[in-house]
Amino acid sequence: MKTEIIISADTPTKHSAASAISEINRLHAEAQRLTGESRSSLDAALTAAWRAGKLLIAEKASIRRHAGRGAWLPWLKTCFHGGVRTAQRYMQFARRVDSPDALCGLGLRQAYLRLGISMSSKTSPDPQRARSLKRPTHAMLAAKLIRLLRNRKHNGSRLGSLIHPSPELDTLYTLLGELYESTKHV
Repeated sequence: MKTEIIISADTPTKHSAASAISEINRLHAEAQRLTGESRSSLDAALTAAWRAGKLLIAEKASIRRHAGRGAWLPWLKTCFHGGVRTAQRYMQFARRVDSPDALCGLGLRQAYLRLGISMSSKTSPDPQRARSLKRPTHAMLAAKLIRLLRNRKHNGSRLGSLIHPSPELDTLYTLLGELYESTKHV
C-alpha cells in the first residue's frame, strides 16, 4: 500500500492551522505504522532465510549421504528456486547464528554484512559492484578471528601456534581476551 502526498503550487495557502496540524499528525501516525510493518517484514525475512538455511543444511547432508558428494549442486540447481549463492548465504546465516532473533530489525543484507557473509557472486559481471559489496575490514577480521577461535577450540591449539596469524588478529585476540576477563569479574 503506497501513500501519496501531493503538494502543488495550486494548493491554497489559506489552510487553517488546525487542518495542517491534523494532516501532520495523520502523516506521522502513518509513518509510524509503516515503520512497524517494515520492521515486521524485515524480521519475517530474516526468519524465513534462517529457516531455509537450516533446511538446506539438513537436505545437503541427506543428499550427500544417499547420492554422494557430487549430487548436491545438481539437486540444488534443479529443486531450489533461488540461486546457488543465495542457498550458500542462507546456509552460512543458519550456521552463524543460533536464532535470527539476535538480528531483529536488520535487513538480510545488513545481517549478512554484520556476520561477514559475502553478498557478491563469485563470478560478478560488474567489477565496480563487486568492489562496493566487499565486506568491511572489521567484518572480515571478526570472521577470521571466529574461524581461528573455532579451530583453537576444536584442535586445542593456541592462537600463537597457528601458522602465520595476522598481527591484527593477534592484537584483537589479546584485547578481546582482556576485555572478557575484565567484564567477567564485574
